[in-house]
Amino acid sequence: MASSCGTDADKGSLRSHYLAFRKRLPSRVRDAADEGIARRVMGMPEVSAASVVLSYVSFGSEVQTLGVICSLLSSGRRVAVPRCDEAAHSMAFYEIGALSDLAPGAHGILEPLGGARPLGTSEMVGSACLVPGLTFDAAGRRIGYGGGYYDRFLAFYPGHKVGLCRRLQLSCAELPHDDTDVAVDFVVTEAGVLRTNSLA
Repeated sequence: MASSCGTDADKGSLRSHYLAFRKRLPSRVRDAADEGIARRVMGMPEVSAASVVLSYVSFGSEVQTLGVICSLLSSGRRVAVPRCDEAAHSMAFYEIGALSDLAPGAHGILEPLGGARPLGTSEMVGSACLVPGLTFDAAGRRIGYGGGYYDRFLAFYPGHKVGLCRRLQLSCAELPHDDTDVAVDFVVTEAGVLRTNSLA
């Protein structure tokens, strides 16, 4: 099992460790965990009552979100997904009506097609945002990919922040963090929903 327990590892080494570990997980293990995570997400009151659900579009060995997105859309729920502006180092969310509204963008990750208007902060009040991460700790801190896109976005985000993480990728030690890092309110694994102390 991957863990940062008992180490003083910095973000860079933890990022490399968990990325390599995640890629080594057998697909059957990932798929089973992701199915459980999807069920937990869909059962969360914070998600079922959300005015709109903001979700990353999974790529590679990330916790899969395409099934959640399809389930939400098929039930008539509003869904928005991110588009990154690498020049401005920023990220905005755009509402979609179907997966066909997506096309490969930066690094081959599916993004909303051009022409739509991004959601404003006021439109995100009462929403929930599904947040990716390589690992999370009990306080809701995360190690991402190092670009800082989510931390910059979440710093001004007014809704529920929901991290998705397979149980094997949870850290039992406090992850390194600084003033620019934004913790999530919940961490969802296939084993359950952890309400973090970021809400305290």
